[in-house]
Amino acid sequence: MQFPIFKTKVSGGRKFNLADPKEREKYFDLKAGPEIKKLREYLKKNTFIAYLMGKKNSGKGTYAKMLAEIVNPARIDHFSIGDMIRGIDLELKDEAKKKKLFDFLKKNYRGFIPFEEIIKSLEKRSTKTLLSTELILALVKREISNRKKKAIFIDGFPRDMDQISYSLFFRDLIGYREDSDIFVLIDVPDKVIDERIKWRRICPVCKTSRNLKLLPTLNVKYDEEKDKFYLICDNPKCKEIVMVSKEGDEFGTAPIKDRLILDQKLIEKSLSLYGMPKVLLRNSVPAKEAKKYVDDYEITPEYYFEWDSKAKRVKTIEKPWTIQDREGVQSYSLLAPPVVVSLIKQLVEVLGID
Repeated sequence: MQFPIFKTKVSGGRKFNLADPKEREKYFDLKAGPEIKKLREYLKKNTFIAYLMGKKNSGKGTYAKMLAEIVNPARIDHFSIGDMIRGIDLELKDEAKKKKLFDFLKKNYRGFIPFEEIIKSLEKRSTKTLLSTELILALVKREISNRKKKAIFIDGFPRDMDQISYSLFFRDLIGYREDSDIFVLIDVPDKVIDERIKWRRICPVCKTSRNLKLLPTLNVKYDEEKDKFYLICDNPKCKEIVMVSKEGDEFGTAPIKDRLILDQKLIEKSLSLYGMPKVLLRNSVPAKEAKKYVDDYEITPEYYFEWDSKAKRVKTIEKPWTIQDREGVQSYSLLAPPVVVSLIKQLVEVLGID
């Protein structure tokens, strides 16, 4: 399964700091300005539904939210099935909200499992429990009905082989009969996902996520006793708290290996569907060909730290991060903005916007 390499390189273009929102805005204007204007005009009268399909930690939410930030946050929404279910867990603890939820399901749920059993599956759900596809459909319908005709990126559906066929008819189920629906398929090497997990650090206060190797904070500390480097949260409200790893992160992708294999099969199955518009996003570019396709600052850097014992400070060293893609080719991973440029331009094309 080959995803095409998308060219974002602009000859004679200036360099941008893609971590700075203002710089990022100028970057998108240079790389995809006309397409952004077309999308903004399109969204004044139209919407679409995009099914985000990629492996866990492949950047689905990041890409959708960055697109909304650049194009029109008021007209584009992203929601994940996981977040939706966690929100419902909270609703079940409030009697008024619980009644409203059950009333909605009574009117909108259709399936072979009796309604009473469906309610029990919700009330007794654990993190290891999978809800039925028919129930998920009803819950997603409710979620979309609350979003008042916005363009929507759905993250986490379809999540299994049998659900791909449901997604083909989903716009009819939710009343968006004239709107376009699109598969957004994301190709990210497993090595990228593995490193994102292994080096992830979370602020225990504000829950911000960063990465010791790939996306450090500005403030890095060194513990001479333990010979370890630590990230300090950039949020001033957190008062220089040390960011920590989540339990199990040190194992990388090993605990989710089966999930990643299934996700790959879902992507391949979706790619083979006839008649369904598709956007293909590739997170990597072969190192030997990178100069033809991307600017240097669009490549994900890898960070190393050294302790200067004389100056008593941490020295940060940066270089392009090289990984092997699924075909074993030495490649560079891309930062989110060039992938979103590809998303914007392909959306304009598949939606047929003039």
